[in-house]
Amino acid sequence: SSMLGALRIAAASASASAVSVCGRRTRMAASTTPLCFLEDFARRQFDKNYQGTVIDYDQEEFLAKVNSMVSASDLHDGYAPFCKHIFVKNFVGAHSPVVAITPENEHLLRSGYKARRESELPVLTRWFPAGSVPTHEAKFLDLILYSREQVIKEKAAMKEEGVIPDSPWGIISIKAQDEDFEVLMQPITAMRNALGVEEGGSGVPIDRAAYAKAVQYWQHHALVAED
Repeated sequence: SSMLGALRIAAASASASAVSVCGRRTRMAASTTPLCFLEDFARRQFDKNYQGTVIDYDQEEFLAKVNSMVSASDLHDGYAPFCKHIFVKNFVGAHSPVVAITPENEHLLRSGYKARRESELPVLTRWFPAGSVPTHEAKFLDLILYSREQVIKEKAAMKEEGVIPDSPWGIISIKAQDEDFEVLMQPITAMRNALGVEEGGSGVPIDRAAYAKAVQYWQHHALVAED
């Protein structure tokens, strides 16, 4: 019984050590679970034809770099309990994909129906064609995270297959921006979220006040994207 007790104490000590180490800004413990994984939805952004922030970086090196830079203490609340944000310096040289609409460039705007992925319905959107307006290198990256449980829920609803890593948070979107705080999502994104997970959203109802603020911003801004 004394040996069993000693084993229990040793196991408890090892568990406590694992908890204390997990999430720190360290690469030392290969056995610890990284804070984040790169969700398939965000992997689209490593394609140069993506409409939004394009990440010109090796995907796995990007993920390793992020996990070496951040810890759970860096998490900021998002629009729902399952959503968090982490803001890091723009170490990939990504350009901000958002440009203010002015009398000088508004004639360059294009519109059309686009879907983010094949399983979603196309929605009406507008954009500046890449190269038609100047962009600049952003100061920060806003890493938008969903909990592992929410990722599993949405994948099941969309009938998507794939192995979900054990990390507690999945990077579902990356935004290059000059602000180290959340920039309001596009109104159509809030609308899609309200439609539910079966239509590619998150199932969170529209916050009318936040929606109105987003309209004020996006009325005067547009994304830069490939046609």
